[in-house]
Amino acid sequence: MERDHVDGLVEQWAVERPELDTSGLRLSARIVRLQRFLDQASQAVVSDFDLQLGELNVLAALRRAGEPYELTPTDLYRGLLVSSGAMTNRLDRLEEDGLVTRVPDPDDRRRIKVALTTRGAELIDQAMDEHTALLRGAFAGIDEDQRRDLEQLLRSVLVKLEAEQQLS
Repeated sequence: MERDHVDGLVEQWAVERPELDTSGLRLSARIVRLQRFLDQASQAVVSDFDLQLGELNVLAALRRAGEPYELTPTDLYRGLLVSSGAMTNRLDRLEEDGLVTRVPDPDDRRRIKVALTTRGAELIDQAMDEHTALLRGAFAGIDEDQRRDLEQLLRSVLVKLEAEQQLS
């Protein structure tokens, strides 16, 4: 079997602390490293659209929301697991670039909604075509059954963690 960076880390811990249970570390370190590689590759793709990865996520959330492609800033920052300050910065830049607009909420004039512009919708559709192709290629080394198994295993972990977070 081929070795990865995490194998070396685990071996070092086995020498220094043989009693240490590294089962969770082996999994989480691989997930974190995988995420970093995917983020780097994804950022290279979205840079072609003059976007940062976080901005792509905002546009994608709005596009997935369906017509009229609007969400509140609170819905956005909670859904994307970022701070309200980080979301404000992303929205400022996206609005400056004409990709989103802030509009009064017709049901509550104290609130605003963030709406995807026509230009923003066109851009996110193009960017997502390239982004999903990149991600599909990243997992091309595993067959369909392995991909489905991996997806189910990761879903199980996320369901547990998401439920625990809602309790706190």
